[in-house]
Amino acid sequence: MTQTVSKLETHDLKSGWQRVSTRLKAELGDDLYNSWFARMDAEDLAQAHLIVSVPTRFLKSWIENHYVSKLRKTAEAEFGALNSVSVRVRQQGDAFRAAAAAEVVRQPAPVRNAATAAQIQSLLSPEHKGPAEASQTFDNYVIGSSNQLAHAAVMRVANAMPGQVLSFNPLYIHSAAGLGKTHLLYALSQRIRESQPNRKVLMLTAERFMYGFIHAIRQRDTLAFKDQFQNIDVLLIDDFQFLQGKAMQQEFCHAFNSLVDSKRQVVIAADVPPAQLDTIDQRMRSRLLGGLVIDIEAPDLDQRRKIVDLRHMMMLQNDASAAISTDVLDLIAERITGGGRELEGALNKIVAYQQFNKAPITLDLASMVLRDAAGTADLGRIKIEDILKVVSKHFNVGRNDLLSARRAREVVVPRQIGMYLAKKLTARSLPEIGRRFGGRDHSTVLHAVRKIDGQMKGDEKLARELALLIRLVEQQ
Repeated sequence: MTQTVSKLETHDLKSGWQRVSTRLKAELGDDLYNSWFARMDAEDLAQAHLIVSVPTRFLKSWIENHYVSKLRKTAEAEFGALNSVSVRVRQQGDAFRAAAAAEVVRQPAPVRNAATAAQIQSLLSPEHKGPAEASQTFDNYVIGSSNQLAHAAVMRVANAMPGQVLSFNPLYIHSAAGLGKTHLLYALSQRIRESQPNRKVLMLTAERFMYGFIHAIRQRDTLAFKDQFQNIDVLLIDDFQFLQGKAMQQEFCHAFNSLVDSKRQVVIAADVPPAQLDTIDQRMRSRLLGGLVIDIEAPDLDQRRKIVDLRHMMMLQNDASAAISTDVLDLIAERITGGGRELEGALNKIVAYQQFNKAPITLDLASMVLRDAAGTADLGRIKIEDILKVVSKHFNVGRNDLLSARRAREVVVPRQIGMYLAKKLTARSLPEIGRRFGGRDHSTVLHAVRKIDGQMKGDEKLARELALLIRLVEQQ
């Protein structure tokens, strides 16, 4: 759908914009979409120029500074090539007037609104934890060389008494996703609330901080927002790398400085070290570097094995059918080199496969199931020629026969298995695999992959044979 010259009809623009909004929500997630795009409307599209409107100057400035490229790219997927995208402020509407937010940022309303303060307190209060978060305690945190220092520092914070000055503040923990940062924050929050109920702790994500601030601006009561940080002893911020925007950073900096200067603890978790926080002001990065910065690395094999054991034990407490052999647990720890989240995902996949098939999973079957979960690090190393060689030898079928038009079963089955392995073990596309298997269409390859995948789930002999072929190909 391309609009480059004529004005788009109103009903077409409205329906098209609904699809753009759906795309934005799917790509950004509910929180970011609701904060920045939920109240955006498409006003006009003519001469490849899209005009959208928002209710406040604050939103206009924020989107222009941070999301205009994303907005244009997403809109082009629906409307076709665009020369420009403009954001303007709507002047009408009862709920939000154009200049309200900008004025509130400079001069908060002097009259306090008790209802607004309660709403903001609710937004910033710890959310009700689900089973996953409730289980993230120090007792369930596996300590190893990769996270020993981070754990020790967090325990210092947990055991400190109100008013006690630690040698480090803030504490900044960073690592790749899934290595236990959030687990440590939940464990710290829970430990303080249990052991020192009078010590006030607040845990929230950077996105929730931004959402609370935006809500305060909408309600014209930023004082209520600031008040929430005046009486806490420990502030825990997760996903700090998502904090964006000058106004947001200024507000966080005020809260941060107030807490640190009054000897109250701040603990921050992020995916990157402070020096790589490109969207954060240099002064704020400097303050973060002035505390204790700790990196959590990927766990080694011994630590991964302990994590798998712990997760398996927790599963068995709720479901006896989750029992799997020690050899399979060893395989998970060896094959999955990421953190606890990836290990738990692999374990769940193995257990689900066993329960669906109503039979204990063998080591060969587990190896097959984990093939996708182990990542794609080796996809560039394995060549289709290696697969053709192994399949030809294993089934005693000539290479030329595999590439031919022959339809005999003794040729078709090995050919389909070869195409299946090429899809699973290489990064080649379906059309390219088809070309390498005698110039076949991509739909033929897709049919072969789906057929072998379906047969494998109900045929343990075939699954073992595929596991053997994978090992032989990897040894080439």
